[in-house]
Amino acid sequence: MGNRETSATWTYHNGTKHSYWSIRSSHHSLDWANQPVPLKIYKSLEGIRLPQRGAASGLSAFAAISHPPVQADGERIPSQVTLAQILYLSAGITRRREYPGGQTFFRAAACTGALYHIDLYLVCRELPDLEAGVYHFGPHDFSLRRLRSGDYRDVLVQAGAGETSIARAPAVIVCADTYWRNSWKYQARAYRHSFWDSGTILANLLAVAAAHHVPSQVVVNFVDSQVNRLLGLDGEGEVALVLVPLGWTDDMVGNGVASLEALSYETEPLSVSEVDYPAIRDMHRSSSLETVEDVEGLRCIQSSQSLSKPVGKLYPLSPLSGPDMPDTSIEDAILRRGSTRKFSTDPITMAQLSTILDLSTSGIQADFLRPFGASLNQLYLIINAVEGLPSGSYLYHPDRKALELLREGNFRSQAGYLGLEQDIPADASVDVFFLADLEPVLERYGNRGYRMAQLEAGIIGGRAYLAAYAQKLGASGLTFYDDDVTEFFSPSARGKSVMFLVALGRSVQRRKASPIKGV
Repeated sequence: MGNRETSATWTYHNGTKHSYWSIRSSHHSLDWANQPVPLKIYKSLEGIRLPQRGAASGLSAFAAISHPPVQADGERIPSQVTLAQILYLSAGITRRREYPGGQTFFRAAACTGALYHIDLYLVCRELPDLEAGVYHFGPHDFSLRRLRSGDYRDVLVQAGAGETSIARAPAVIVCADTYWRNSWKYQARAYRHSFWDSGTILANLLAVAAAHHVPSQVVVNFVDSQVNRLLGLDGEGEVALVLVPLGWTDDMVGNGVASLEALSYETEPLSVSEVDYPAIRDMHRSSSLETVEDVEGLRCIQSSQSLSKPVGKLYPLSPLSGPDMPDTSIEDAILRRGSTRKFSTDPITMAQLSTILDLSTSGIQADFLRPFGASLNQLYLIINAVEGLPSGSYLYHPDRKALELLREGNFRSQAGYLGLEQDIPADASVDVFFLADLEPVLERYGNRGYRMAQLEAGIIGGRAYLAAYAQKLGASGLTFYDDDVTEFFSPSARGKSVMFLVALGRSVQRRKASPIKGV
């Protein structure tokens, strides 16, 4: 089934929806003895230890999150120290918590179930302090492992149909997913998490790159099989999802690609056995691009969506500015970040919420969001406790920088129910639901559009995390009862599909995990 046969998306999306009855009729249970290891570990490859963290960028979290695209005014070639900083603050292990019988590691970006199924790879030219090659990033020992020696960026240029940001980049980071590390818990719905969790990593990565004045762009349109082969991924249970070109060089890479030898490095088993979920493989295959012509056909599509005219009362945003802005650095915001497991019911201020919304929707430099500032998602909110706003349901209008009141009322219990009957969304000050009108998205992009909508929601959600923690608030990404969310926000949301949910508020303080030393 090809990318344009969009029945595949509806089959997957509808088949993985949560409902009151689907949760209660599920016989799935967690097999703790078979839990996958949250790391990819090569048995025979020696690691190249990355340098310890370099100097702080000096840029505030707020400036880094909302930084406009970095313009190349000459060559911008990231050093190994800068790459180490980007990798560490995107997917590195930042702290740990010990408990009787073991310890838990925490990463720089949020991940569903703390299962860390997204790996980062680096493809680079010869750098001043790093040989040209294809590398895997190992968070467990903060090292790179070289899979191929030599400059293989031309493979990515060809896979991306000559995408300029790739051809000019001295380094490219690739996000790849190992399904089983997440589907062990979440079954076929884990494919959605592929993009939620890539998105939260990319929110960090783009902010840190901007803080170091490194041009970057998110690229989702490429020939899947070529990138998988370059990285040694089988394309069935382990797949490439996103490319992120970093930097700028005057020497444009060509697209003359020689044949690639297959990689066969042995890795440690993830668990005793794996359970296959064909719905994941079918969805990925149906949204894969097979030829350069497929990629070119998606490149120039405009991402515009028709924004509804407000009919309810508008509440303009009032974000923090000037001396009222906390001076939290982007590094400190990331290292402070966690996933709040318990919120107090105390309110946050309108200025705090406004700052989060304004920063997180400030535009993403991506090959599928053109022009810059375009979006595939709309943000619907349940506001439980925000000073200066009546409790109720809202729609955010980014073009007007205002919240439209859809329905006034106390909806804490409904928020808890919609968030899979959990206390977290009920206790949170605000619950932000990301909804996309998939019909026009799929019409423009085919099944690939489903990846795009999920990924954009993950990136915006990741930015909301950072903007919250920069203000010493908390955030948590959650799952939901799909159709019940749409129904709750209707008629405004009628026909739209839920992509993601982020709860925001004041965290109830817990015992702090110990920071990782030496990185």
